[in-house]
Amino acid sequence: MRQETLRQDPPARLTRRHRQRGAIGIMMPFMLISVLSVGALAVDVAHLAIVRNELQNAADAAALAGAAGLFPANPKPAWTAGVTKGTNAISLNKAAGVTLTSGTVQAGYWNLTGTPAGLQPQDITPTSNDVPAVQVTISRGAGSNGGPVPTLLAQVFDGAAASTTATAVAVIAAPGIIGNGGLFPVALSQCLYNNFWDSATNQPKLDPATKKPYLFRIGSAYHYGPCESGQWTTFKSTDNSATATRDLLQSGNPSPVAIGDKIWMQDGTKTSNYNYVGVNQDYLLPVTSSLNPGSLGPITAFAAFHITASVGGSGKYIEGYFIPNFKVTNSGGGVGPYYGGYVPPRLAH
Repeated sequence: MRQETLRQDPPARLTRRHRQRGAIGIMMPFMLISVLSVGALAVDVAHLAIVRNELQNAADAAALAGAAGLFPANPKPAWTAGVTKGTNAISLNKAAGVTLTSGTVQAGYWNLTGTPAGLQPQDITPTSNDVPAVQVTISRGAGSNGGPVPTLLAQVFDGAAASTTATAVAVIAAPGIIGNGGLFPVALSQCLYNNFWDSATNQPKLDPATKKPYLFRIGSAYHYGPCESGQWTTFKSTDNSATATRDLLQSGNPSPVAIGDKIWMQDGTKTSNYNYVGVNQDYLLPVTSSLNPGSLGPITAFAAFHITASVGGSGKYIEGYFIPNFKVTNSGGGVGPYYGGYVPPRLAH
């Protein structure tokens, strides 16, 4: 029989194996620390993103609340009321379970084109692109809203807690688009509007005798001068019938209408339609630079108007006055010149 002998590793190989085992033993704690650090970092990043989102939601809500406080204007935006309402709204929110108590709230003008950038002072002369705004900045940091946000890295590895900030800007502006049903079917001449609205103060011109907005009549272009007239409109339809206008008196524009769109000026006086006009109500009317019956005219703005009387027969006029601070609830977006109507606040930044 063949006898088998046991083979022994050389001393050098045994030495290398012991060294490898020793190296692995030394590296394991460092590898474990690295794995834990990566895991903690991933958790912290996700947590900070949630807290940052909570701060952003709080800033958005406070800015919207503040912008809502800017109107009614008299004649300038109510800057102090806007700041107060924005500040009060901060404490209605939390971030990382901590009730927010402080933030920076500012009011001024915001240029919708971004030039110039940032919030502008309240005393500038605004252009058509400068609209009233409230800016809110809320932070979790040293001495603010519970301090920096605690993190796992800070707790486990004695690192620093994280500070985070969110900023929001909300604006309030005149409409550039009116949604379905938002317009009264009478187009006003730009000349008439200029006669009774003070563009310098963004307020109706006042009658010296009454100290109230001028009460005036809007008549058909067939019977009144160009600076005293309006005309029935079927908006984007060229239907000239009295019935078509009568239906629109009840329903308003059937589709969205924007500044720059061309709308139809009906032929004729449509005397019977004056009997269907609701009085002692506020309306939004399109303004046009071209009021020629039987043709299309471009919309330049939307004017807020209070109707006090509607007279057919031999009179053929609508009586009323321009009003400021009319809240447009069915705006389709966009921005236009302020002719008395404004849309609810919206975020701009």
